[in-house]
Amino acid sequence: MTDTRSGAAPRLSVLVPTPLLITEITEPAAYRNRSAHESDVHMHPGGQGLWVARMAGSLGADVSVNGPFGGELGTLIRSMLDGLGMQVNAVRYGYGNGGYVYDLRGEDRETVAHMPPPELSRHELDDLYGTAFVDALASDVLTVTGAEPGDVVPASFFGRLIRDTRDAGTTVVADLSGAPALAAVAAHVDVLKISHEEVRDLDLGSDDTPESLVDAGRALVERGAGAVVVSRAKDPALLVEQDSVREVCAPSITPLDHRGAGDSMTAGISVGLARGLDLVDAVALGASAGALNVARRGLGTGNRTTVEKFARQITVRRIS
Repeated sequence: MTDTRSGAAPRLSVLVPTPLLITEITEPAAYRNRSAHESDVHMHPGGQGLWVARMAGSLGADVSVNGPFGGELGTLIRSMLDGLGMQVNAVRYGYGNGGYVYDLRGEDRETVAHMPPPELSRHELDDLYGTAFVDALASDVLTVTGAEPGDVVPASFFGRLIRDTRDAGTTVVADLSGAPALAAVAAHVDVLKISHEEVRDLDLGSDDTPESLVDAGRALVERGAGAVVVSRAKDPALLVEQDSVREVCAPSITPLDHRGAGDSMTAGISVGLARGLDLVDAVALGASAGALNVARRGLGTGNRTTVEKFARQITVRRIS
């Protein structure tokens, strides 16, 4: 797996419609008996887009984040991203960003509080579009991630941004579900990364069998997507193109936290394409990043050398 670009790091622009502040309560690293409520408290910038951006940065890309920031939480998130060395192209967000508080002291992750962000106003959407579009034109790849909740940004926004960016000559990778995913397909997105659960929700008559998922992937390609990557949790991913279907297998890893694997896969695919790799090698890099992420605590984190070495263990086999 060899980069075909030389010199500067690949440049990746990431659309992040809903940057979130994630607060986690954990057992203390060391009990000091100084409080009846002794715990450790951790705060991280989060949400799908920021997890993709963090992994892309770990893989050596020059990453810029385009998203709305405002209110108390927005100020904290921006400060944290600055500390990570990310370029932030911020759009003013009148009502402010959302966030989660999780309790991780038990066997399962417990949601203590959730502050969902509100819908972007018409002017905020216009500003976000312009900011993301201009940044994408100066990048090797635009990576488009979804909003949480989904009503923060309308599906048509994603389709317009993807179509205009591709028309201007920049490759677009999208990790979307529901109506935004279909809008991306209609806009002829270069690569759509989607989970098998999200494929089911598209009402393409799909179940969880590989044959059914392949049929759904082919339907999305026929509708306009350049390629579709279907992630399947612990099972091999599927890469569906116009003239081929490939199975992408990674060695088995015992997970510490299964969340975030798909976001890391998207980051790896995007960075691979930005480096100039062909799609198969880029998907192998993404599969490596996703597989190794589940063996770490901390979403969107990884080690570039380890991910690149492990990518050599990824098997990509043509099945059709």
